[in-house]
Amino acid sequence: MWMDEIALRLPSTMTQAEIKLCSLLLQEHFGEIVEKIGVHLIRTGSQPLRVIAHDTGTSLDQVKKALCVLVQHNLVSYQVHKRGVVEYEAQCSRVLRMLRYPRYIYTTKTLYSDTGELIVEELLLNGKLTMSAVVKKVADRLTETMEDGKTMDYAEVSNTFVRLADTHFVQRCPSVPTTENSDPGPPPPAPTLVINEKDMYLVPKLSLIGKGKRRRSSDEDAAGEPKAKRPKHTTDNKEPIPDDGIYWQANLDRFHQHFRDQAIVSAVANRMDQTSSEIVRTMLRMSEITTSSSAPFTQPLSSNEIFRSLPVGYNISKQVLDQYLTLLADDPLEFVGKSGDSGGGMYVINLHKALASLATATLESVVQERFGSRCARIFRLVLQKKHIEQKQVEDFAMIPAKEAKDMLYKMLSENFMSLQSIANLIERRQFETKENKRLLEKSQRVEAIIASMQATGAEEAQLQEIEEMITAPERQQLETLKRNVNKLDASEIQVDETIFLLESYIECTMKRQ
Repeated sequence: MWMDEIALRLPSTMTQAEIKLCSLLLQEHFGEIVEKIGVHLIRTGSQPLRVIAHDTGTSLDQVKKALCVLVQHNLVSYQVHKRGVVEYEAQCSRVLRMLRYPRYIYTTKTLYSDTGELIVEELLLNGKLTMSAVVKKVADRLTETMEDGKTMDYAEVSNTFVRLADTHFVQRCPSVPTTENSDPGPPPPAPTLVINEKDMYLVPKLSLIGKGKRRRSSDEDAAGEPKAKRPKHTTDNKEPIPDDGIYWQANLDRFHQHFRDQAIVSAVANRMDQTSSEIVRTMLRMSEITTSSSAPFTQPLSSNEIFRSLPVGYNISKQVLDQYLTLLADDPLEFVGKSGDSGGGMYVINLHKALASLATATLESVVQERFGSRCARIFRLVLQKKHIEQKQVEDFAMIPAKEAKDMLYKMLSENFMSLQSIANLIERRQFETKENKRLLEKSQRVEAIIASMQATGAEEAQLQEIEEMITAPERQQLETLKRNVNKLDASEIQVDETIFLLESYIECTMKRQ
C-alpha cells in the first residue's frame, strides 16, 4: 500500500545529494585533485590504480598521492584481488563524517580541556599519527599560547592521551603483522593490516621527556640562544622514534555513542528534572566502556553501584535515588528498565527505545515546521497506527477528506530530511568567503605582522599604526562576514544533529532485523 512509504522515505535524489556533499567536503579539506579522485571512486565503485588514472585523465603520480591522502584519512580502503590486482574503494559514509569534525573537537574540549581538544584535532587533521608525534605537536602548540618563560610538559600531554585511550575516544590503527615483515619472499601487492581487539586501546609505555617549543621568527632557538652557539650534535643526532609503527586515530563511533548518550540525558531532563537526568547520565557513564555502541541495552547496574557512582557532592540519599529509579522505570517512554532485584534493584538504559523516541520527536518537529500542525497530526497518527487507510486518516485526525489527501501527497512528495540542505549551507559559506577573499588575505597579513611585532616587543603606538591599515568600513565588512559564517556553521551543526539522531535510529533498527 502506498501509505507504507510515509514513515521514512529515502528519496532517489539522496545519492546525488551525498555525492555533492562529499565533493564539497573533499575540496574544502584536501583540494581539487584529491576531490576529483575521491568523487570518481564514489561514482564508479572500486577500481585499480591505472584505471583511475585513465578515467580521470590524471597522471599516475598525482593519483598515487591523492590515494595516499585518502587512505591515510580512512576515506578510501583497498583490497587485493586475484592475480595481485589492488582495487581502491571510496568510503562515502566516512567522507560525510568530516562534517562532524568541529563537533568531535569541541566535545573533547569540554571533556578533556584544551589538551584533549588539540590531541583529537591533530589526529583528525593528519588521519593517523604515533602517540609521540601527537604529544610533541600538541605540547608545541600549547606552549605557543603560553606566557613567555612557560612551557607545556610532554608528560602532561601524555597523561591526557592515556585518558582518551582509556575512555576509547582514540584507538590504535590496524598495522602490518610482524610475521609479514619477516617473510623472506617477495612483498605482497598491498599490506594486510590487522589489529588485536585487546590491544586497540593499549598505550605503549613511553618515556617522553621534554617540553613544548616555540617557533622563533628571529635567529634565536627555543631556549633563547643564538643559532651560532648551538652545539652541532643537536641537529645531527636523530633519536629513534620510541613508538615507531604504532599509529593512532580518533574513534568516531565512540564520539557518536557520546552524542547519543547526551541526547538521552537532555530528553530525560526536559521530560522530568535535573536529578533524573543526572542519574541517567551516571548510568550511561558507568556503561560507556562495557556496553557496545550497537547494544539494545546497557549492562545491568545495581542501585547500590549507581549510588556509589553519583558525582561527588551530589547530595541525594539512597532512598531518594531508589524513588527516582522507580519513577524512571515506570515512565511510559521506558528509557530506564528494571531487570532484577539484587543489589537494591538492577536497572538498564533501553538504548533502542530511547533512540526510537528521540527519532520520532525529531521527525514530528521537522514535519510540523515544514508542513504545519495539521500535517504533524497526520504524521503522529501514521506513526502510532503503522498501517492506516486514507479514510481512517480523515476520521481519526478530524480533517476534511480533500485536505487530508492533499497533505498526505504533499508529505510523500517532499523529502523530510536531505543532505542537500547541508550542501547548500557549505556552498553559501564558500561563496561568502570567496567574495571577501582579498579582504580576508589583507586581514591575515596584518594579524601576522602584529604577532611578529608583539614577539619582538613592539610599542603600543606601532601596533596601533599597523592595525589602522584596515579601514573602519573594511573592519565592519569583516565583522559582518564573521557573523554570517558563524550562523552558517551553526546551521550546519544543527542540521547534522538532526540527521545524526535519525541515522542512529535507522542503524539500530537495521541491526535488529
